[in-house]
Amino acid sequence: MLPVSGLIPNSFAYEQQPMVKPTGFREYDARWLFGSELNLMGVHALGLGLGTLLRELGVKPELVTGHDFRAYSSSIKYALVSGLMASGVKVHDIGLALSPMAYFAQFALDVPAVAMVTASHNDNGWTGVKMGAQRPVTFGPDEMGRLRDIVLGDKGRTSDGGSYHYVENFADIYVKDLTSRPKLKRTIKAVAACGNGTAGAFAPRILEALGCEVIPLDTEADFTFPRYNPNPEDLHMLEAMAEKVRETGADVGLGFDGDGDRCGVVDNEGHEIFADKIGVMLARDLSVLHPGATFVVDVKSTGLFATDPVLLANGVKADYWKTGHSYIKRRVSDLKALAGFEKSGHFFFNTPIGRGYDDGLVTAIAVLDMLDRNPAKTVADLYRDVPKTWGSPTMSPHCDDEKKYGVVDRVVAHFKAAQGAGEMFTGQPIRDLNTVNGVRVTVQDGTWGLVRASSNKPELVVVVESPVSEMRMREMFKEIDAVMRQYGEVGAYNQTI
Repeated sequence: MLPVSGLIPNSFAYEQQPMVKPTGFREYDARWLFGSELNLMGVHALGLGLGTLLRELGVKPELVTGHDFRAYSSSIKYALVSGLMASGVKVHDIGLALSPMAYFAQFALDVPAVAMVTASHNDNGWTGVKMGAQRPVTFGPDEMGRLRDIVLGDKGRTSDGGSYHYVENFADIYVKDLTSRPKLKRTIKAVAACGNGTAGAFAPRILEALGCEVIPLDTEADFTFPRYNPNPEDLHMLEAMAEKVRETGADVGLGFDGDGDRCGVVDNEGHEIFADKIGVMLARDLSVLHPGATFVVDVKSTGLFATDPVLLANGVKADYWKTGHSYIKRRVSDLKALAGFEKSGHFFFNTPIGRGYDDGLVTAIAVLDMLDRNPAKTVADLYRDVPKTWGSPTMSPHCDDEKKYGVVDRVVAHFKAAQGAGEMFTGQPIRDLNTVNGVRVTVQDGTWGLVRASSNKPELVVVVESPVSEMRMREMFKEIDAVMRQYGEVGAYNQTI
């Protein structure tokens, strides 16, 4: 049956037709508001379409699935499973899981494909699916576009051979994989903040097994998320972590998002460290062990990856690439980079540290190992060693999904024309434009600003940074914002400096 983009809830049609809003097919995963943009019959159609796509790609029709801790995630997963089985897919269900646990299951169970039901850090009401058919990478725009066409065009095909197997106690296998290693030599007191989300079921257990003294923060299960959304890029969560670190005298605060593929860090003095700066600290530490390493970083990240004296001395090569977990993951794989870092907190550690996918617990372990290798220094000490820059959090003004890419295209054209005409920006010549993902405009003194479209929400994304001063950073934000305010489609920010 051909899916429709909208139906009225509590109607006969709602229970008889698949509803799938087209904008839910994002650049590298799928996100919908459950109930108003997607119904359970729509989820079934998605599963049928995904199974059809696997056969089209020549992939063995065998897949791992799991679900995050939301009131509705398990029902969505079972609707997805019904569609997958109808398409002839052998499904391995690992139950309640973190996204990286599902990625790990592809290796541990020797299964080619994955479909993890999660809304990640999005507010309650959202749902989605992170999918892949070639470990360790996940779908990008080509696969997502083809899946969209199959589902919306009612081109999903049934096939024999589908089956379902529930994998009991798979979490124990995942925990064992991360903890079967020497314990930390240094005594580390760590706050484990989980925002009442899925990571609360696993993170404290793993950190304790590594030898940490764990201080739990919002680790109890509560899918209403009563304190704040489990999002370590959100200042509410970071501030709660900082308060707990100061209160307990912890060595570090480690915060995990709703599906556990990201990690945020607060230092021992209770200061939030944005993830891109943590990436610089980890790159410094790891490049001592692996000189000449390549690190992939997203365009939202600090310019220090290309200018830090320690990284330059260690022969580090920095590759600035498109924001998005699938983009960075694939780029790390293609370049055989040691790691990839996103400002959002998605970190991708390749061999010999990890398997190439994003795992917040692997990131937390890398931070703990960095401390272990620097016994005379605190997290704050290591942060102070990094050259000072003034950067903003990720700021997101509302912009409808149907309009955001058009707005960004116009912003890109604006800056290209300004550079071509030799115009000044923030009082300086434009030194560089990076348009691999939106536009990142850098002026003569190294101060830069980024505008891009969010890949998973109806928003734009704005980040600014200056290696010179906070004033220059704020000047950049003011002028970037003035450009965007030319377009009436751009709404209010979720947070600003």
